[in-house]
Amino acid sequence: MHVTLEQPTGAHLITAADQDIAIPATLRYTSADPPAVHIVFPPHVTLDGEVTTWTFARVLLSEGLRAPAGLGSVRVRPRGSSHAYVEFHSPVGTAVLRFATSDLYRFLARTYTVIAPGEETVGAELDHGLVELFGV
Repeated sequence: MHVTLEQPTGAHLITAADQDIAIPATLRYTSADPPAVHIVFPPHVTLDGEVTTWTFARVLLSEGLRAPAGLGSVRVRPRGSSHAYVEFHSPVGTAVLRFATSDLYRFLARTYTVIAPGEETVGAELDHGLVELFGV
């Protein structure tokens, strides 16, 4: 059986004119995909009016809270001690969001209660083994 954690949170979209717009988001983690975290945005804040989910490595989020991290489509960097920026890069542009660091740390701490850092593959193998053993 897989465990899924969800934590509603708020973020601030930083515009090109340095304005910030408050938007809702949900942080999600599931033991079915242990190395990954997901940030889900509701349809009313996306360009296409659909729920949008960005998925990236949990370790990237953890590292990015201490120092700039990421080279690809998702980058995370601290902004002082109380905020962190998460940048989403796509072919249509870049979105920069500011999150409260405390929210992100709380979320990570919760994910570590499901599967400890560095044990992501052990957890997946255990889940697979239990499914085979119990046929669920």
